[in-house]
Amino acid sequence: MEIVTRFAPSPTGDLHLGSAYSAWVGWHRARESGGRFLVRIEDTDIRRCRREYEHAILADLQWLGLDWDGGVRRQSDHFADYGRILDQLDTRGLVYPCFCSRADIAREIAASAAAPHGPDGPLYPGTCHHLGTAERRFRLAAGEEHCLRLDAEKAAALVGAYHFVDEARGRIEGQPLLMGDFVIARKDTPTSYHLAVTVDDHLQGVTLVTRGEDVLPSTHVHVLLQKLLGYETPLYAHHRLLTDATGRRFAKRDRDMTIRAMRESGLTPAQVIDKALRSATDGLGAATGRP
Repeated sequence: MEIVTRFAPSPTGDLHLGSAYSAWVGWHRARESGGRFLVRIEDTDIRRCRREYEHAILADLQWLGLDWDGGVRRQSDHFADYGRILDQLDTRGLVYPCFCSRADIAREIAASAAAPHGPDGPLYPGTCHHLGTAERRFRLAAGEEHCLRLDAEKAAALVGAYHFVDEARGRIEGQPLLMGDFVIARKDTPTSYHLAVTVDDHLQGVTLVTRGEDVLPSTHVHVLLQKLLGYETPLYAHHRLLTDATGRRFAKRDRDMTIRAMRESGLTPAQVIDKALRSATDGLGAATGRP
């Protein structure tokens, strides 16, 4: 089977060394096998994403020599794709409207003596999950702002036991309730990161997902969605994140670690790639199972 990988940055800042390393891993895996390397722009957060960052990221990838196959898929151009899938899930009774603000959720969690926690902190307490049909319809008809959440327990019951495979970690049993009733469509867009990435990986025929280990918890719900939608589950390779000497991960706020800054300092593309690879093997970070 042909290996198809992808790099999917969000255009909310300049490309930094850690993200460049992630792009290199996907590019290298595709090129060493004669497969395809795709680039996707994940810009569903319309308030934070900027087209100028998108252009800068693509320019940095080209400068680094990380060429890609085919056109660049921009998620904001494909809201209709996600809307159709969302309608399917809604028809099956797997999603429900949530009218809670962040403050509402915080108050509900604070009032709970034993709020369940997920990888990112307390889980949504399920306030709107318990609303009756009549109240939901009334509030929707009134135009109340809302997002849509997946009914995780119902989804888990439909899917049953499942697993996915990570190259370095082996077989991982799926935890469908790990992130609770997560947001599947934001208040301002007909999708969320979890839904869009799942649909895109399917539509683009991605067979190997290479990305940072910080996203590993999300993989549990991405595979849950794949099972619900009848999609094939790709192989995963979650790599350790590059960090500085203190163990702090590189981020867009680190101006001197951006590819733009390194270009301006006079480094060559080969030197930047070498810097990333050395950071991944010198104890400041670690490579994937096989970079």
